[in-house]
Formats: sequence, C-alpha cells, structure tokens
Amino acid sequence: MKAALARISVSARQNDDSRRSRGPLGSPLLEGEGQGEVCDLFGESTHLSPTLSFQEREPIAQIGESRRWRGTVRILALCLAAGVAALSLPALAAEEKSPPPPASMPEPPARPAELKPEPAPTPATVPPLPDAPAPPERPAELTPPPPAAPETGPAAEMPPPPPRPADLSTPPSTSPALTLTVAPLDDTACRKRLERLGATFEALPPISNGQCGAEKPLKLTRLSGDVALTPPATLVCNTAEALARLATEAQEASERILKAPLRSLSIGTSYECRGQNHDPEAKLSEHSFANGVDIMGYGFDGRAPIKVGAGLDDAPEATFQAAIRAKACGFFRTVLGPGSDAAHGNHLHLDERERNAGHRLCQ
Repeated sequence: MKAALARISVSARQNDDSRRSRGPLGSPLLEGEGQGEVCDLFGESTHLSPTLSFQEREPIAQIGESRRWRGTVRILALCLAAGVAALSLPALAAEEKSPPPPASMPEPPARPAELKPEPAPTPATVPPLPDAPAPPERPAELTPPPPAAPETGPAAEMPPPPPRPADLSTPPSTSPALTLTVAPLDDTACRKRLERLGATFEALPPISNGQCGAEKPLKLTRLSGDVALTPPATLVCNTAEALARLATEAQEASERILKAPLRSLSIGTSYECRGQNHDPEAKLSEHSFANGVDIMGYGFDGRAPIKVGAGLDDAPEATFQAAIRAKACGFFRTVLGPGSDAAHGNHLHLDERERNAGHRLCQ
C-alpha cells in the first residue's frame, strides 16, 4: 500500500517538473523564462515574465491556466484510485488468510440413554391410597336430645280471651237514623214564565211512590191560544213550559198548513210509575217523575182531528205532523214517534231526560 502511494507521488512530481521546464506552448523554456511565474494548486494567482507584453501574456496565461486545471484533475483522479486500492487491499488479504470451508458439517453425537426422561406412570400403575381411619364414636353425653314433638291435645289450643267487662259495653243508640234529604228545586221563576205563556195550571201535592214521584208537580189544563189538554197533564214545571212553547209553534203550523186553528192536544200519559215501554224489568221511564208526556192526536176548529201515525199518506196531515215533530226537537231532550220503534208507533213521546254533555235523542 505504502509503495503504491510513493510511486504515485514520484510520478506527480515528475510531471510537474516537466510542465515547468516547457513554455506555454509546450516548448522548453529559455534561460531566464518562467522565473517570475508562481501558480498554486488552484490557480488563484499567476505571475508571468515581465519581458512579455500584455498582448503576449494574455493568451499564454489562458493556455497555462487550462493546463494547470487538467493537471489538478489528473492528481485528484490518481488520489481517488489510490484510496480505492487501499480499501480493497485488506479484503484481499483476509480472503488469502481465511481457510476454505469444510465440505459438510459433522453431525452431533447421539444422546446417552441414561439422559432420556422416564415416561409418566399411567393411572393404572398409580398405587392406591391406604384407607383413611374411621373417626371415633361420639360420646353419648355430647349427643343433643331429639326435638320434642308438638302437643296436639286439648292443652295445645290457645285459651279463649277473657270476657269483656260489662261497664265497657256500648249501649245501643236511641237516636233516629240519618236520612238523606234533598231540597226540591225552586220553580218560582219557571211558574212565572208559564203564566206569561198563557198556560192554565195548578200546583199539586208532592208525589212519592217508592222510587217514583215528584216534589212539585203541576196540573196543566190549558195552553196558550186556548189549546186544551184532554185529559189534563200532571207534569213538573220545566216539562210543562216546554209543552206550552211547542203549542205556540203548533198553532202557527196548523194555520199555515191545514188552514184551521188548533184547539186541543189529546194526552195519552203524563205521570205514571212504570218502566220504559211498560217493561217492569226495564229502567224507570221519565213518566215516573212527571217529566214526560205522550201526545196521541190533535183537535181543530172546523176540521176533523188527526191521530198521530194516521193519515201519513195524505199530504197536508203528513206535512203537519212532520212540522210538529221537528219543532219538538228544539224544546225537548227526547222525541220519539212513529218510525222510531214499535212501542211509539201511535203517539209522540216527549220528555226532558238529562244526558251527558247535553245530548238529545230525536228520532
């Protein structure tokens, strides 16, 4: 390695001496030429002979600069080649010193038999455990007695409580039982309205018949316009007022449709203690409270009477009955008649039964 570097250094010095002994164009320098030329390795400064003119020195300086760069490149290339050779020499020396690998690796020796583990014993070869000794018997004095059986004879029953002292007994009450009483409605204002409508009536004593009855019934005999009730009707005041207002509308319909004045109303039932539709098992009818009335027919002056449900094929009579029925739905909460059901095929039932939310039944 060191010998190679020495050869490279000597060759470089010889080349440098040869270049310095020649002129700018490769000719040998004359005596005294080139004595003032100084050039470093990188060409930072150049001094030429002062004997040359400026025009002669400029091309010569350019040629010398180019040759100096080429010499520098050759020196760098030689150094790089020397470094590569220096790095490769140890590897070549190591290859020469390392012995060649053997043809095949030897196998390890066999394991001795005494080092092999013994197989674990199977359950069949496990020796049985010796029987555990039985515990000693428990002494009799430490054994608890059995629980006593519950007594089932007469002595096991609970004794009766002692009798209550006589002085603590509550004597029976002699005060009368409380009774629920409801004050009857004040119908004074209703009676005044009924009088202004031109109705004729009289007060009756209270009616009490089991669950049926009325506190202040009225006997209504005549309505406004001299319309008689045959027979008179026993009604409470609010039902009598509704019937009086209906009679006023009926008189107007009679004059307009039949050209005859209305003179009477035929009454079938007013107060009667019974079930609905005469069924004793049914709910009590509004007739049981003097709150309903049945109209069976109409009487006129100068004209034959009309029965409810009859003459429906005749135009004037059918129109008159339909008008009365429609007006009745505006005064009564319940209106039933022919066509509603079989029980009301021959009369017009009117009542003031109260229902939830003011509902009315008009059929």
